[in-house]
Amino acid sequence: MREALIERITIDPSICHGKPCVRGLRYPIEALLELLASGMTNEEILADFEDLSHEDILACLAYASRDVIDGNRSNDR
Repeated sequence: MREALIERITIDPSICHGKPCVRGLRYPIEALLELLASGMTNEEILADFEDLSHEDILACLAYASRDVIDGNRSNDR
C-alpha cells in the first residue's frame, strides 16, 4: 500500500522547482508536512485545500518515511 501512496507524489522540474509535490498540484510535500508538524489536523488541512484527499496526506507521510527509513539503512552499512 505504501508504494501505491507514493505514486501520488510527482517530481516535475517545471512545478515548484522540481520539489516533490502531490499529484502535480503545486503542493510541495514539505509544505504539507510542515502543516502537520505545526499541529494542524488532517481535517483542517483538507478543509483549507479542498482539492487534496486524505490519501494525499498519507502519501506525503509515506514519501517522507521512505526517505528516513532508506536513509537509516544506508547509514547502517
